[in-house]
This record gives sequence, structure tokens and C-alpha cells, in this order.
Amino acid sequence: MPAAYIIVDMKITDAEQYKQYMAAAPAAVAAAGGEYLVRGGRFETLEGNWQPARLAMLRFPSFEAAKTFYDDELYRAARAKRSGATEFFNMVLVEGAAPPA
Repeated sequence: MPAAYIIVDMKITDAEQYKQYMAAAPAAVAAAGGEYLVRGGRFETLEGNWQPARLAMLRFPSFEAAKTFYDDELYRAARAKRSGATEFFNMVLVEGAAPPA
């Protein structure tokens, strides 16, 4: 079963409030077997016009595990702490490539 990835592009407008989300979200990620691969940091657009404000990328053992994370009460509580702290928060879930046979 291939891993799954959540990719987020966000623009934070209230850093103090967003810190509450950043404190709560990791427990929800870990509870679903996920891990952060990217959480902010330096980036460079290599092709195209995409100019993200801040990126995050998470890996989960499966697509289903990532969906469980998103729908779980722990993450719903973290999302509530984020409410109003971003201009936008775009999140996509994508299944990774299957390992070679």
C-alpha cells in the first residue's frame, strides 16, 4: 500500500493565533501515524507561476490514514484553533506512487 501525502499552501495573517494551531496539530498527525516532512522553511519556485506563502507536507502510511487524521476529533480541535489566523489554507491529499514490485 503506498504512502499518502498532504500538501498545504497557506498564508498566515495572525501569527500569534496560528501558534495555537502549530502546538495542537502535531499530536493529531502523530495519532494517525503521520509525520511532517516540510513545515515552513526555505523554498524556491523552479517552474511556473506558483508563489506559495508557506508550505507544509505530511506523510501518512496510507490514503485512509490521512483521511482518518483529517476527520479525527484531535485535528478538528486543532483546525478550530487556526480559524481566522490565515488568509487562505489550501490542503490537498494525494496518494504516493506504489513501490516497485
